[in-house]
Amino acid sequence: MVEIRLTNSKTRRKEVFAPIDPENVRMYVCGPTVYDRAHLGNARPVVVFDVLYRLLRHVYGAEAVTYVRNFTDVDDKINARAERDGRAIREITDETIGWYHQDMEALGTLRPTHEPRATDHIPQMVAMIEGLIASGHAYAAEGHVLFSVDSYADYGALSGRSVEDMIAGARVEVAPYKRNPMDFVLWKPSPGDLPGWDSPWGRGRPGWHIECSAMADELLGPSFDIHGGGIDLQFPHHENEIAQSCCARPEGGFANVWLHNEMLQVEGKKMSKSLGNFFTVRDLLDQGVPGEVIRFVFLGTHYRNNMDWTEEKSQQAKETLKAWFRLTSGVESDPYGLTSVVPYLANDLNTPGVLHELRNLAQHDAAGQLKAAMEFIGLEASGDWWVPGSVSKEIDGFVSHVSWSGDLDPNVESRLSEISAALLRARIQAMKTKDFSSVDEMKAYLVAAGVEVRMSKEGVELTPSPNFDPTKLEGLV
Repeated sequence: MVEIRLTNSKTRRKEVFAPIDPENVRMYVCGPTVYDRAHLGNARPVVVFDVLYRLLRHVYGAEAVTYVRNFTDVDDKINARAERDGRAIREITDETIGWYHQDMEALGTLRPTHEPRATDHIPQMVAMIEGLIASGHAYAAEGHVLFSVDSYADYGALSGRSVEDMIAGARVEVAPYKRNPMDFVLWKPSPGDLPGWDSPWGRGRPGWHIECSAMADELLGPSFDIHGGGIDLQFPHHENEIAQSCCARPEGGFANVWLHNEMLQVEGKKMSKSLGNFFTVRDLLDQGVPGEVIRFVFLGTHYRNNMDWTEEKSQQAKETLKAWFRLTSGVESDPYGLTSVVPYLANDLNTPGVLHELRNLAQHDAAGQLKAAMEFIGLEASGDWWVPGSVSKEIDGFVSHVSWSGDLDPNVESRLSEISAALLRARIQAMKTKDFSSVDEMKAYLVAAGVEVRMSKEGVELTPSPNFDPTKLEGLV
């Protein structure tokens, strides 16, 4: 059997992975709070742990691996969005979960075995909190229930932080009912206009941290193999999960192995709305960046290193995948191709090493082995964007299509794809408002640049003519 080695955040060492039960390998990964589209940074852990999930299934068998990723569907941000939009909370969370599935599957990720919603596990959370109070690890105060950090001697061991650092990092709320500033909320009151559930402490809703502990316990038991998430969750979220879980279920050890992926930057800077470099996965997909290109860029950086998303990396990934998809088109997969990539993944998910090996297979025209290895790592073609002379994108059930003959500069191809998607979105909006002025303006730009524009009930199609002048597209979109 393949020996897997993973860097355990808890011990700060690379260790041989030894599951509690090889026939029941269990992994929990913290999922999204569902109030809006997932941004690019949200997608990184999804891809990282999808790769691990694929490796575990390969080594232990698909039926032997249970992967749980939760949805937090009760949160102040969701409440604020519902109030802002005048919509029901459940409507917003259902819609956002649907978006999340679409966007993450566009990146080639597999659905987890279970995707529990916090609101479906309130009774389990209440029961766990009651147990923590009974054992002296939590206390009720002014309608709140708080975990007593002093009651757990190993608090802070995962992150290795001092008390001063933890207080600063947790942005501790000073409240008169707290016995210790570090004590964190397990349950809090809910006014009548916000979601709430009956409990022994009055109508209220759970704190953030107790959700994952209760759902992991319900679906994986008091001890399981792997807990994953972004490094930004290590403290306080994961630290608090460990404390409350180990105190609630002292017979268990919660997670044996902790894995954390590092953060994502854009063009060398932290992604933020104030810098204008904040975008969602859907933004990229709608701009014509294929999901497998996004995945390829992610795989190019080891999960324990900070990742920098750049336009240059995106274009290079697109050209590489075009060549690989064309090489493997119509070829039968040769499973022998896995023998060269699995060892890289087994060595702490060394995805840059995998891409290096894929390049070797491509250089040696080992098309069947390349295809098998690409499928294994989740790099499968979506649509026909890689076919010479054509690129398509579906938006809201309509198709944005660009076709051409001869060679086309990759940057121009990408630009036309982006414009085509923008024109389609404008047309969809115009069909609702009956105002086609923006559509007509974009069409005039394109025609002046030598692009033939066709519109039908299926969508829009752009075809550059022999006299096409891409410089005349400047200022469009």
